[in-house]
Amino acid sequence: MKKLFLHITLFFSLVCFSQNEQLAQYYYDKGDFEKAKISYEELLIALPYNTAYFLRTIDCYQQLEQFSTAEKAIKDRLEKSKQGNLLVEMGYNYQLQKQDSKAEEYYNQALNRVKKNPNEVFGISSSFEKKVLLEYALKAYQTASEVEPKYNFNYQNGLLYGQLGNTEMMISTFLDESYANPQNSIMIQNQLSRFMSDDTDGNFSEMLRKGLIVRVQKSQDLFWNRFLSWFYVQQKEFSKAFIQEKAIYKRNPESLSNLVNLAHLAVEEDDQEMAVEILGFVLENTKDLELLIQAHTYLINIKIDKAQEKDFAAIKEELSALLAEYEISPFTLSLQLIQAHFVAFNLKNPEEGRAIIKKTLDLQLNDFQVAQAKMELADILLFEEKFNQALIYYSQIEMNLKNDVLAHEATLKAAKTSYFKTDFVWALKQFKELKSASTQLIANDALEYFLLINDNTVADSTQTALAAFAKGDYLLYQNRNKEAIAQFQSILQKYKGQEIEAVTLLRLGKVYEKTGDFNLALSQYQEIIDHHSDGIYIDEALFFSAEIFNKKLATPEKAKPLYEKIIFNHQDSIYFVEARKSFRKLRGDTNL
Repeated sequence: MKKLFLHITLFFSLVCFSQNEQLAQYYYDKGDFEKAKISYEELLIALPYNTAYFLRTIDCYQQLEQFSTAEKAIKDRLEKSKQGNLLVEMGYNYQLQKQDSKAEEYYNQALNRVKKNPNEVFGISSSFEKKVLLEYALKAYQTASEVEPKYNFNYQNGLLYGQLGNTEMMISTFLDESYANPQNSIMIQNQLSRFMSDDTDGNFSEMLRKGLIVRVQKSQDLFWNRFLSWFYVQQKEFSKAFIQEKAIYKRNPESLSNLVNLAHLAVEEDDQEMAVEILGFVLENTKDLELLIQAHTYLINIKIDKAQEKDFAAIKEELSALLAEYEISPFTLSLQLIQAHFVAFNLKNPEEGRAIIKKTLDLQLNDFQVAQAKMELADILLFEEKFNQALIYYSQIEMNLKNDVLAHEATLKAAKTSYFKTDFVWALKQFKELKSASTQLIANDALEYFLLINDNTVADSTQTALAAFAKGDYLLYQNRNKEAIAQFQSILQKYKGQEIEAVTLLRLGKVYEKTGDFNLALSQYQEIIDHHSDGIYIDEALFFSAEIFNKKLATPEKAKPLYEKIIFNHQDSIYFVEARKSFRKLRGDTNL
């Protein structure tokens, strides 16, 4: 009983302590520093050596301008613990009182501590950084490295140079570090990417490009060609990345997998012309079966994407020839799935498509390959309006590949199936869960449908217009574009001025783009710009219009003001970065 009573007492003590900590944090976040100070002082009585509570207490004193109290507390703790970071705290306390000479004296004492004992650099530099005393933090890292050469703070130094606005030193430090320690390259490239995405005038990107080119020219190491290729990919300049990858391959002809990956990125960014050129190079230079299949897979998908009905017979023949050449096996799974999809969706022969998949499922496939085949089978069943059968296969994929990207994709397709069936309650629940998916494309797609269903249910509880819209979307899924256009046009006539109008105009615009009717697409987007400028689709209408003018109709002077509107009025748009880059290019900026 005594032990039980002790455990209960300890449990309630911990609960109360946790609540006190939360209360202190609440007061601090709220800006009620008097109450926060009292709470943290009480916490310190219970845990006097807790550094976080102590520093937060000091912060409260300083916020309340109780500088002498803060000074006494820091001095007392410094005498007991001798921690170097407390010298920074003391200096900062004087700095807040505008006693800069005394502050500098303590900061220099902290740096001297690093000189005597480099191990103290971690706490001292961290304190300097938290106080935004970046030059002192940089000096601390540099001092520690001078005294103890085994310490490497190039990554930290690079970040500090960037924060200080010294981008030239930042780039130089990061590039030197990535070459000396290639294992840190990905971490460094992530930081460089962040700076490039915030590079409003293009100066940073140009400086990085020049830095890399100098290193490529001075060194024979392929490391720099790979880094420069990475840079061009970030800039979506795939032709320049291709030049670097070819140079790498010619000097080290071990694998063309990087070139296949580059082609894949070009396809994703709609640079199909460059993708075809890259894949042609791969086919000319490899006998590797896996790479050959990958290259042919991308190429045939590009052909299907651009194909008119008159091209279908030739594509069907090419698919048959490829499968005859490389044979039906697990290695050619991607080509088999493409053939099944093409036969079902383009040639409108779902029975033959299902037969291809069932033959594929008889092969010795691994779990992931089985899931891919079942996904295509479910897609074909959905095409045939066999909704429940499609849902069964999507559910099997979800169960068999839990937490895999393919499982999330299956969940998304199951949600869309419910949406096509006009089971909006269940679809909305699934889309809501998928909004937080780890894969950005799936999350964005789910968010789009969640907003569509939610907004139009609020506007029309009968969901009549939404059901008509879902039918139009299903016709698009079935590749029945003309019928989908007629369906969306009827919605515009029947529900003019209602909530459904803006998204219908957007859908029509994308269908017209797909069919090559760019002027009709522009007219739909213009309707959104003119009459729905306060809605959630305005940034898409602006961006899609700009892209048509810029890339399809070769009238960049009309695209430029549309990009500009996104830059100045829609900074939260997912198209903001791309719009800014395109605008700078049209404006004639040399630093891209």
